[in-house]
Amino acid sequence: MNDTVFDLAVIGSGGAAMAAAIAARQAGKSVVLIEQATLGGTCVNVGCVPSKTLLAAAGARHGALGNPFPGAPTSAGEVDLAALVGQKDELVGRLRQAKYADVAAAYGFEVRPGRARFTDADTVTVDGQPLAARAYLVATGAEPAHPGLPGLDEIDWLTSTTAMEQTELPESLVVIGGGYVGMEQAQLFAHLGARVTLIGRLAPAVEPEVADALRGVFADDGITVIEDRAVAVETVSGQVEVVTRSGRRASGARLLVATGRTPRTAALDLDAAGVKTDDRGFVVVDAQQATSNPRIYAAGDVSGAPQYVYVAAATGRVAALNATGAAGPRPATVDYTGMPGVVFTRPQLGTAGLTEAQALAAGYRCECRVLGLADVPRALANRDTRGVVKLVADTTTGRLLGVHAAADGAGEIMLAATYAIKAGMTVDEIADTWAPYLTMAESLRIAAGLFRNEMPTSCCA
Repeated sequence: MNDTVFDLAVIGSGGAAMAAAIAARQAGKSVVLIEQATLGGTCVNVGCVPSKTLLAAAGARHGALGNPFPGAPTSAGEVDLAALVGQKDELVGRLRQAKYADVAAAYGFEVRPGRARFTDADTVTVDGQPLAARAYLVATGAEPAHPGLPGLDEIDWLTSTTAMEQTELPESLVVIGGGYVGMEQAQLFAHLGARVTLIGRLAPAVEPEVADALRGVFADDGITVIEDRAVAVETVSGQVEVVTRSGRRASGARLLVATGRTPRTAALDLDAAGVKTDDRGFVVVDAQQATSNPRIYAAGDVSGAPQYVYVAAATGRVAALNATGAAGPRPATVDYTGMPGVVFTRPQLGTAGLTEAQALAAGYRCECRVLGLADVPRALANRDTRGVVKLVADTTTGRLLGVHAAADGAGEIMLAATYAIKAGMTVDEIADTWAPYLTMAESLRIAAGLFRNEMPTSCCA
């Protein structure tokens, strides 16, 4: 039996876990990670990395089919999905080694295989063997949720994970769920050549002007969007058929369900440790990532934090510093001001800071400006002006509160937006700040100028 007492034992090996381990090791603490499945967690294995590389492949094909420059002809042939999935798997394996296994070796912490379980408030076992630590961090992430639709378990349905393992492109696909996973997967398969129907409210969390822009793009892509709730699944003549609340029906060869994610905690026996969870099963934490058990912390998706890998990493760092005492007398916390988010559709949906509704709910008097991409020189040069940029500002101070966009490269715009929001810049300051011409990021400066004057601008002024 190993009688080593670690300063921190981390359950999981994804973004939150790795960030926590690195932060603890940099503070001179001893760390062990416990992983029951594949090293690396969601992002590298079944989330960000595989989905974005497949989206890039699908986008390349779609761009060739919809080339707006007839003087430079392109073509796109049939899709070899097995080859694309193989290329995706090679990338995943390479990054798992370089960014997880090699990093663990460089920082000098062990990744121990096995299933972790709390047996009481102070004890964790790994495959039945006790593992002693002064503090524990739950960073087990989340997994696709089961919506409990009648008839669902009678068919072979796909999740975002299993969809990216398919080696044959379905002729048609029904996607349940209009959030970021459903949108990305719907457009991925549509751009590869499948006939796609999406059921659910499209982009429910983004600004309405941005969602409207994506509705138009999906229509152009031939994606049928039924903004209704799915209530049942049936098999009719060998096809999957989804019935909506209003009685509409959508059929396809395969069904993909993307109705959210649920915390991965079932095997941990958190009740034995006195760790509270909320009504959805996510671990309840305070601003320091501490749970109801003072020796146990939680970080990343399992803690109910916004489900982005960079948020997982930030919460993991905070949890490690507080759990090991490395934060000192002033506990570490996560500052969510200006937090960005990106949906990697084509065009991308990007957001940073507050929406108009969030700003009003927070007590701000705010005003907004919406810039169509027809007024952005980069979009004109690209010959694709579908999209918008919306700025939300505090009426009293002019300070920028939020930036929201549907645009090619919207994610890149959000980096500048986050910096501007974090720095407390006003829309006047943004309008007077340098912006390189013929970039999509220039739209931020142009949109800020609309707060002064909504008259047309010269292309270079």
